[in-house]
Amino acid sequence: MKNVLKKITAVLVALLTSMLFISADEAEDVQEKYSAHILIEARTGAVLDEYKSDLQVNAGYLSKLMSVLLIAEDIEDGKYTLGTVITASQAVSGTDGAVVWIEPNESITVEELLKAVIIGNANDAMTVLAEYSEQSTENFVMRMNSRAFELGLRDTAFYSPYGYYDEREHTTAHDLAIICAELSEYDALEQYFRTWRDFVRNGKAELVNENTLSRTYERHIGFKASHSEKSGYCIAEGGRSSEGTVYIAVVLGAENDDVSFQKARDLVNRGFSGFHVTATMFPDEMLMPIKVKNGTDMAVEIKLKNQSSLVVPKCVSELNTVVVLPDYLNAPLEKGQKIGTAGFYSGDTLVCETDIVVKNNVEKLTFHYSFKQILLNIIKK
Repeated sequence: MKNVLKKITAVLVALLTSMLFISADEAEDVQEKYSAHILIEARTGAVLDEYKSDLQVNAGYLSKLMSVLLIAEDIEDGKYTLGTVITASQAVSGTDGAVVWIEPNESITVEELLKAVIIGNANDAMTVLAEYSEQSTENFVMRMNSRAFELGLRDTAFYSPYGYYDEREHTTAHDLAIICAELSEYDALEQYFRTWRDFVRNGKAELVNENTLSRTYERHIGFKASHSEKSGYCIAEGGRSSEGTVYIAVVLGAENDDVSFQKARDLVNRGFSGFHVTATMFPDEMLMPIKVKNGTDMAVEIKLKNQSSLVVPKCVSELNTVVVLPDYLNAPLEKGQKIGTAGFYSGDTLVCETDIVVKNNVEKLTFHYSFKQILLNIIKK
């Protein structure tokens, strides 16, 4: 889909922007106010600021962001549309937590259900969507975990599509930020994430967004806020610049909503004020073929494994490239095999590094191959 996790060296980037990171004295104060936070740039996945971002915690209803991502993917894949009408099963009866009082056998559109989940956090609406998507909530949870694995989220485990408290369920600020980066690709969701108040079921059920930044923060594009006695106050917040750059902040386990909202907004603003997105701008044509010893080819072409955008502090205006390659290679070689690195530097500071790989397979030279080539040359003559 996208190259979401680039090899950004956060510690070295911090040398250029030390003001973005928490000092030892500040960390002690932070620990009393919230458990973890992170700031990333959505397209590259670059981590720009973090505090215990890999700490495994229960994030409450923020887990529902993965549920929303799966529904968005279903719609994009044509599995159903926003206008599809779904009939609720008996499973909506007695749903715990936030609900919009959907009754068994009631018919309701995917759009209204999605609005109820995103804006009103409605668990009965989530039940209807999960069952329609995967035939049962149990199957849906299996898919949630499968998708998390595909995204590389090794510190996350889901046990319901709702975010009910379960001592086994856990995630991290980092993993939630990656989920939000995926969600930011779905423009159709933004209108719901940005809505503070609405109605569904012919006006019978009111929806109020717990994330007050949806009405108070001009850069807001999503995602979700929640709180519970077990998880504290949690928020995943995103903002987009006029150029289209999206910064995502996640704050977990805050002591109150003032702390979570303020910290999330400050982090997103810090992304806009402190960083910009640039390109590596290193064409493969500048990488000359490398000699191959004992191979069926005398040389092999090479390329950068990843060449895309990266995020650097605004004080960095130009990047220099340092390429590390061997003088020659020994066969056999496999397509995509790493044989060197390209580092992108601001002055003496490494900002980003990517692998250099071979473009094609090169087989090892054997007597049988050599004899065959000799015979072919004789036949041609």
